[in-house]
Amino acid sequence: GEIHITVNRNVFTVDGIPKSGLCSQFLADFPKEGTLPFYIHKNHNFRLPDPDKDIIMIGPGTGIAPFRSFLAHRDATGAEGKNWLFFGEQHFVSDFYYQTEVQEWLATGVLTRLDTAFSRDQKHKIYVQDRLKQKAKEVSEWLDIGAYLYICGQKEPMSTDVENTLLEIIATEKNISSTEAKTVLENLESEGRYLKDVY
Repeated sequence: GEIHITVNRNVFTVDGIPKSGLCSQFLADFPKEGTLPFYIHKNHNFRLPDPDKDIIMIGPGTGIAPFRSFLAHRDATGAEGKNWLFFGEQHFVSDFYYQTEVQEWLATGVLTRLDTAFSRDQKHKIYVQDRLKQKAKEVSEWLDIGAYLYICGQKEPMSTDVENTLLEIIATEKNISSTEAKTVLENLESEGRYLKDVY
């Protein structure tokens, strides 16, 4: 068997001293020929729905990892549900993870729609939540006909910003209050149609 992992080396400063994330730096430095004991922590709730169900995937940065496997699975099984991916990172040239695969899935129709946001490729920053706002009507229509909505990636600020954008979209497109929009999103979550894997 084979396992693929998606790791972004975490680099930060403490009191002006450059530091690296313990695990991400360890993996970045690990020799290709090395062996490493590991275990898989399964997330039983973050799974694909039935093959005929549509899905919207929001996965900036390394958050694309599960959606790569979602799309590969749907490709291999011939699933009929439509697939829409929102992906974002800093630069198109250096940070479009799995670009070749994603563009191939788009070309073959496995991926129905693709919206990208590369925040540093222009003067004003663009994030996945900005792309969601631009596609508000279509996102709302997909949810109205039963699409499942997935978010994977950084908990703060990304997932909070995306959720606030979703609430805004629901309120605007349905012409309801923010309180009612929150209830709509909570109902999607209780139905198992709004799923998050954030870290």
